[in-house]
Amino acid sequence: IFLNLLPTSGPISSVLVNKYGSRPVVIAGGLLCCLGMVSASFSTNVVELYLTVGFIGGVGLAFNLQPALTIIGKYFFKKRPMANGLAMAGSPVFLSTLAPFNQFLFNNYGWKGSFLILGAIFLHSCVAGSLMRPIGPKQTKSKSKTKIGVRVNESGLKKRPKKKSAWERMNKYLDFSLFKHRGFLIYLSGNVIMFLGFFAPVIFLAPYAKDKGIDEYSAAFLLSVMAFVDMFARPSVGLIANSKFIRPRIQYFFSFAIMFNGICHLLCPLAEDYTSLVVYAVFFGLGFGSVSAVLFETLMDLVGAARFSSAVGLVTVVECCPVLLGPPLAGKLVDETGEYKNMYMACGAIVVFSSLWLLIGNAINYRLLEKEKKLEEAKKKKLRKLESKDSEPLKKFNSHDVDVIIPRAQATPSERETNI
Repeated sequence: IFLNLLPTSGPISSVLVNKYGSRPVVIAGGLLCCLGMVSASFSTNVVELYLTVGFIGGVGLAFNLQPALTIIGKYFFKKRPMANGLAMAGSPVFLSTLAPFNQFLFNNYGWKGSFLILGAIFLHSCVAGSLMRPIGPKQTKSKSKTKIGVRVNESGLKKRPKKKSAWERMNKYLDFSLFKHRGFLIYLSGNVIMFLGFFAPVIFLAPYAKDKGIDEYSAAFLLSVMAFVDMFARPSVGLIANSKFIRPRIQYFFSFAIMFNGICHLLCPLAEDYTSLVVYAVFFGLGFGSVSAVLFETLMDLVGAARFSSAVGLVTVVECCPVLLGPPLAGKLVDETGEYKNMYMACGAIVVFSSLWLLIGNAINYRLLEKEKKLEEAKKKKLRKLESKDSEPLKKFNSHDVDVIIPRAQATPSERETNI
């Protein structure tokens, strides 16, 4: 439930960010996370844990994630991919340290004390949210000179604003017109396919190592190796994506990063001993970090910073289905076949297929964009030619070319001629 509400609360977070800005939403998210953890310390059954940690904590995390991603697009433009990579590097840091830290808290303070300490840690996100200073000119309301403050037209009637429908008001805060955006649809469809096989290899890495006869601690250490490589891969890939050679075609870079990740899963069944599994974990961390570093940068590149908040909300609510279905389907495949390698090969095939889908779709999209750009330039040239023809100066006639003879009686023009 904790992870389920993270994507499903995305549209609510997007609406609040578009209306109030990132700072108050992140502070509210930090308070909700803290409230969920503190309330969980007083829970007496599993249902109460679902409501506190799952519902309240999940909504709080959604309120923290999307405003933080949105504010990066507002703060950075030239070095935005590198900023995204650095910002996303915090996730693998805690992935590699949170498991032993939780065990330490449980051994020393019990589960109730652990929840209280985690709630205090979550409260620090309010400090981070308070630093998200809004950028842009302040909106000043124009004061009317009259005391009543109502504009009156020439006929003396009050101007009443046109009532907006519920759909128009919803579309104001959550831009559903993105579903008509060609690049957004390609990105969304590719990610839906990818997430079916993206998270299952992470979840089943330790069980796969145990199935190979490796002890529990060594199997858990594979996740730490993967997270450690991921921690350095994200900012490094962000730096590469920010280069002048990669950034203009960052969609291709994203497709190749997904393909690298899928090929790692396809080659995973070749790992038979612990050393080869460590090598797989290293390459898996590199591929996972590469995809995560540019996952949201590619979306921002497609829709722009202004529409990014709405795009993230719509993407997360659609992607929650494959995120939730992927691991159970992978587990079902392991139960049916009795071998983990079939699951890894299936996940690798799905991820590679999604990379090919994105690669072909982005190639078509770039080609269509170039054609549309050429057509627009041709239209502008035609308009300029027409305007230049209309504004051509009249030919100057020589005064000797035309002789005008005015009779003496009509030497002075009449009133009608003067008016004409």
